[in-house]
Amino acid sequence: MNSLIKLELVRALRNRKFLFFSVIYPSLLFLLIAGNADGHTEIDGTGLTLPTYMMVSMASFGALTAVLMGNSERIAKERESGWVRQLRLTPLPGRGYVLAKTAGTAVVSLPSIVIVFAVAAAMKDVRLDAWQWLALTGAIWAGSLVFAALGVAIGYLAGGDAVRPITMITYFVLSLLGGLWMPTTTFPRWLQDIAEWLPTHAYAALGRAVEQKQAPHTADLAVLAVSFLLFAGGAAWLYRKDTLKA
Repeated sequence: MNSLIKLELVRALRNRKFLFFSVIYPSLLFLLIAGNADGHTEIDGTGLTLPTYMMVSMASFGALTAVLMGNSERIAKERESGWVRQLRLTPLPGRGYVLAKTAGTAVVSLPSIVIVFAVAAAMKDVRLDAWQWLALTGAIWAGSLVFAALGVAIGYLAGGDAVRPITMITYFVLSLLGGLWMPTTTFPRWLQDIAEWLPTHAYAALGRAVEQKQAPHTADLAVLAVSFLLFAGGAAWLYRKDTLKA
C-alpha cells in the first residue's frame, strides 16, 4: 500500500494542469475578487472584511478542486483502462486503494491552502493570530476529506466521457451555491436557506468561525458529518458493486 501511495503522490505532483487549477488558480481568483476590495469595510452579518472572508472561500475552493476533480476523473480513467482490475489481483485491500487516492490529492490540497493564505497576508495585509492560521489550515485540510469521499463515489458512479460533466456540474453547483465564489449574504433569502444545507457552505463556515474566534456551529458540523457518511457510504457501495461486476 505504501508503494501505491508513493506512486499517487508522484503522479499528482507531475500533473502540471492539475497543479495549476488546484494550487495556483484559487490564489489568482482571490486576487481577482479581493484585489481592489476595501480592507476595512465588513460584509454584513459576518464581521469579516471581503479579503478575510474570501481568503477562507478560496482556500476551501482550492482544496475542493484538488480532492474532487483529482479523485473522480482519475478513478474513472483507471477503471476504464483496467488498472483497478489489475490492482484487485494483488493483496492490496480496497481501503488501501481509497487511502492512496485520498493521500495523493491531500498532498496537493495542502499547498493550495497555504498559498492562498500567503497571498492574502502579503497582498491584502490579512492578519490573524498564529493559532488561527494553524487552526484554519487544519480545519480546511481535514474538511476536504468530505469531498475526497464524494470524488471517489463519482469516480465509481460514472465512467468514460460521463465522469467529467457529472464532476463539473457537481463542482460548480457546490462552489457557487455554497458561497465559495461570493458571500451568500448577497443571495436572495430563499437561496440562502438552500445554501445552508450544502456541505461547501458548512465547510467554509468552519474557517470563518476560526477567523471570528468562535466555536464552529453545531449545524455546520452536522451537515459535514452527514455528508461524509453519505459520500463515503456511497463510495464503498459503488466500489463493492464494481468489484462484483468485475
